[in-house]
Amino acid sequence: MPDMNLGITDRLRPILEDVKTMVRDEILPLDDAYLEEVGKGDRWTYTPRQTEILEGLKTEARKRGLWNFWLTDSDRGYGLSTVEYAYLAEEMGKAHLGAEVFNCSAPDTGNMEVLERYSTDAQKKRWLEPLLEGEIRSAYLMTEPDVASSDATNVAMSCVRDGNEYVLNGEKWWSSGAGDPRCAIYIVMVRTGDDDAPKHQRHSMILVPADTAGVEKVRAMEVYGHDDAPHGHLHLRFTNVRVPVENLIVGEGKGFEIAQGRLGPGRIHHCMRAIGQAERALELMCTRALRREAFGKPLAQLGANYDIIAECRMDIEMARLLCLKAAWMMDQGDARAAAPWISQIKVIAPQVALRVTDEAVQMHGGQGVSQDTPLARSWTGLRTLRLADGPDAVHRRQVARNELRKYTQERV
Repeated sequence: MPDMNLGITDRLRPILEDVKTMVRDEILPLDDAYLEEVGKGDRWTYTPRQTEILEGLKTEARKRGLWNFWLTDSDRGYGLSTVEYAYLAEEMGKAHLGAEVFNCSAPDTGNMEVLERYSTDAQKKRWLEPLLEGEIRSAYLMTEPDVASSDATNVAMSCVRDGNEYVLNGEKWWSSGAGDPRCAIYIVMVRTGDDDAPKHQRHSMILVPADTAGVEKVRAMEVYGHDDAPHGHLHLRFTNVRVPVENLIVGEGKGFEIAQGRLGPGRIHHCMRAIGQAERALELMCTRALRREAFGKPLAQLGANYDIIAECRMDIEMARLLCLKAAWMMDQGDARAAAPWISQIKVIAPQVALRVTDEAVQMHGGQGVSQDTPLARSWTGLRTLRLADGPDAVHRRQVARNELRKYTQERV
């Protein structure tokens, strides 16, 4: 195994500085103005001011060449390693709009990974190219309301071939981004094989244009009362939805193979953005602790606040190093070897970021749970991340099974 280098490379350094500067000086100052527009008129459209802010920032990012960093190991992008991209993802995580400004937001990055790696030239032309240009958005449909989708072999949406078409019936929920009016394409995990097929060869992935007849937007799912408009996490119903057979990705039974290729990098991206959120929360906590006084002293000098701040800093540093190691393992090209490390960071990063954010909320008192800081919104998203892309318990199980294999030849 080659030497492990988790540092900032000479190639990355100027890019990282440009991204860090743009996030701090241009994107963060506009986050609140953008979010204040939600609810003015139709929550599921973009107001002129939102469009002006978002498209203006995206145009500026493209002008500076700060675009599509996530395309690791590809001729289409910068060709960065996963370790290098991880540092950029952390900076983007500090702002609500950070990732989208650089065309690096979920679920588009994962969907573009699928299209880049697995799709036909025609599929790339129709869907990948406009996604790479930031002209459209996409959604990834996997989770279902009636089965325990943490075990993806339970995914049950029916997909039956009828001549030159596939017919889809079933429901999906937590379809992130499906509420966005710019969302033009869904990548959908479906069941194409019967019970006689091997368990991990019963599922496929298929492309479904968002405007296809028979797709019903049932409702927007809420997270602690928030619908995340105009992005949204929708509950969708498919009733006799027909798509051409050429919309299938790779072939029948390849769903799990594609899913693992998609979810590995995506989980690392989520985790590094979470670490960026933790850094932002710690910054707000320290600023508050020094400027706010109670009982004649700055908050920093009261109670256990020194210890709390110290623990937050140490937790962030440990989580970052674990995430960088997971990214390095991914860069070695062995997905099976990288999987336990990705599972470890998928448990640790959201938990650490959630703890740091919660302490920052506490330091801010009543203001911390209000709309006057980004902390409440960040806490809500981070709590959700402990479920997205697999709940903690599933990832801990994978880590434990990998550990036990070192000591037994038996199946565990």
